[in-house]
Amino acid sequence: MTVKRCVVLLLLCLSTGMAQVKTLDAVRNESSVTYRLVHPLHKVEATSKDVHYKLDLDLEKKEIKAVTAVVDVTTFDSGNSNRDSHAMEVIDAISYPEASFASTGVTQSGDSLAVAGKLTFHGVTKDVVVKSSVKWSGNSLFVQGEFAVSLNAFNVERPSLLMIPVQDALTFSLVAAFRWE
Repeated sequence: MTVKRCVVLLLLCLSTGMAQVKTLDAVRNESSVTYRLVHPLHKVEATSKDVHYKLDLDLEKKEIKAVTAVVDVTTFDSGNSNRDSHAMEVIDAISYPEASFASTGVTQSGDSLAVAGKLTFHGVTKDVVVKSSVKWSGNSLFVQGEFAVSLNAFNVERPSLLMIPVQDALTFSLVAAFRWE
């Protein structure tokens, strides 16, 4: 075999073995993050449509390789501006204006996804696992997920109503839409 044929064969092997990984930003007006807080007398939900999701996607294998998310905590809206202002005080949004997530591992099985990573919230970083479902449609990917964290673990004083604090669990629900050419 000539040197030229060996080089061509090597290049062909390398090009077919390399993943076609693409970094995608979520479609902003179709993506959101919502938090849910539970008090014995009522539930509070607030949503931000200003979340920045990004993922590395192997298009050929339809595999998610890495995920990041960042949200400005002041963009959450519960429909009650007084409640939202108090929430910003509780989490000290001036000192900690963003919450962020960076994956450390992604496990995908069919339409189920488990994304392990580091969540930074209120100046504290903790390991979390986000359980999600994925839906592939042509050149689109839709992800919905949920995870809960302990307010105490992130050094957030639990708000109270009538001297009764909210539950320690703060649950986040995620919706992310991605498209590519």
